[in-house]
Amino acid sequence: MRLEITKFLVALVMVGALMLNGCSAPQTNSNTSTAAENTTQNTTDSTATEATTVSENKKESEMTKNLPRLEGKATVVMTVNDSPITIEVDGTNAPITAGNFVDLVQKGVYDGLAFHRVIGPTTKQDPFVAQGGDPQSKDPKFPANRLGSGSFIDPKTGNARYIPLEITPKGAKEPTYSKTISGAPELSHTVGAVAMARSQMPDSASSQFYFALADLAFLDGNYAVFGYVTEGMDVVNKIDQGDRIGSAKVTKGAENLKQPKE
Repeated sequence: MRLEITKFLVALVMVGALMLNGCSAPQTNSNTSTAAENTTQNTTDSTATEATTVSENKKESEMTKNLPRLEGKATVVMTVNDSPITIEVDGTNAPITAGNFVDLVQKGVYDGLAFHRVIGPTTKQDPFVAQGGDPQSKDPKFPANRLGSGSFIDPKTGNARYIPLEITPKGAKEPTYSKTISGAPELSHTVGAVAMARSQMPDSASSQFYFALADLAFLDGNYAVFGYVTEGMDVVNKIDQGDRIGSAKVTKGAENLKQPKE
């Protein structure tokens, strides 16, 4: 029992390492009805379900209409410590998350940014993640202990760009937005997965991402994986806290990135 509790606490600490600053309120649910109310209740439930679906679809449309989208796949080559890391970005199963990443790569946002949080071999810990992408790390004088809260600021609007939590359940035709899922996702946290960091609020991811340094199945359904390292995992495993991204370039599939209509 003590071992199980220890593993649970370690998992909580590790998941907390992916969190940005944020909070969420718990939700409660109650459902009571009598047999005599069943027919009326079923009709009401059906109507409510349809209304909820319409509402969710409208919310999804409003949230994604002004965001870049990747239709298909793209290849990004990121250099760290002068060595290449090849990432296959999957816009088929994560079109908004993948589109956001590829767009930021093309804008040069990641060039020069640091990996501010590393839990793995270089820190003499069990392999977990190497997390970077905080734009504040561009400034070498920015306090390292304050990194992890920054977001991409869109120069067109002067506001931070956030993307919704986007996870495609296994076998589903479309992603689920703005909420975690309990089942298996199409894109899982196997070693080499690339995913977005976020706060407790589902729709708070922006530019920060992480490499999975091990199989992290307990993160599946809670964080959005959008691609995988196909070459250079040895480079990823050597990333140390403070190491910087030399450059990130789209080498294939740039034509699959679709910008929102003005």
